[in-house]
Amino acid sequence: MSNQNKVTYKDAGVDTEKGQEFVQRIKTNVASTHNKNVLGGLGGFAACYDVSFLKSYQEPILLSGTDGVGTKLQIARLLGIHNTVGIDLVAMCVNDILVNGGKPLFFQDYIACGKLHLPTMEAIVSGIVKGCTLADCALVGGETAEHPGVMPDDEYDLAGFVVGVVEKNKMIDGKSIKAGDTIIGLASSGPHSNGFSLIRRLLLNDGKLPTSESELKFLKEHVFLPTNIYVKTILSLIEKISIKGMVHITGGGFYENIPRVLPKGIGAEIFSLPESYVFSKLEKDHSLDRHDMYGTFNMGIGYILVVDSASVDKVMETLESLGETSYVIGKTNDSGKISINL
Repeated sequence: MSNQNKVTYKDAGVDTEKGQEFVQRIKTNVASTHNKNVLGGLGGFAACYDVSFLKSYQEPILLSGTDGVGTKLQIARLLGIHNTVGIDLVAMCVNDILVNGGKPLFFQDYIACGKLHLPTMEAIVSGIVKGCTLADCALVGGETAEHPGVMPDDEYDLAGFVVGVVEKNKMIDGKSIKAGDTIIGLASSGPHSNGFSLIRRLLLNDGKLPTSESELKFLKEHVFLPTNIYVKTILSLIEKISIKGMVHITGGGFYENIPRVLPKGIGAEIFSLPESYVFSKLEKDHSLDRHDMYGTFNMGIGYILVVDSASVDKVMETLESLGETSYVIGKTNDSGKISINL
């Protein structure tokens, strides 16, 4: 076969040289999240993390979590804003293991794209780095894969994976929750990374950005804000005060997530929520069913604590001192059901 008839991997749509250039360009940024436990650098076959510090734990329990950003990525692509979805990716993973009191140790990402566009990929990784910094965990590695012919050139998808640790006798599992405990909610920044399949249907015009300047501003400045990362606040809080249970309000809203932490036979009543411009506007403009909204969105509350009622004032004061906005939003009961009465 003559050379002019030979087909290369690059001809097939995968540019390995550009992939290596990408790794070199993000090395310094990624290394900013490393601590003494991270061994080696970015680009190896495996990420290495020294866990000899676990000797100081009596019974260390490792926790792991994995998640993605979902269809919010389509909004990012349309807006051309890629430097915050990495924060979303980290948040969705670390907030999940935080529910058990887990301290995140290290994080890995997977980026699949149609074509490796270096500025876009660098922006994504910059967000992941910022998310890891906010969560105080190391970004130890990841994978970026081009999928020519499978994904359009300008599309990408993200997945993340985190490992954390908690002392066994300090795990928070909700088993001590009883009727009459108080439910405290921590404010969200907006929809976070959930409900975007509905949001896209409501706010986009046949898959395109709204033409109205006010609607575009609403989407960009209120709906698209990155997910809050609650790690530093909660880890500081649980060092000072006993918390019975915690909930990360993600996909499924209140109805699906709150029961995950409640013992059998225990229910919860939500009787107060803060006013949320984002969700009030979505409800009013699109005549959404309120019950469906509580089963889809976080409605302004991204994270929930269940505490003994005698501890409420101390918890609220501590959260305020940590810079967190919080509200008493409900009580547990013996109904075995979740009810929202506002």
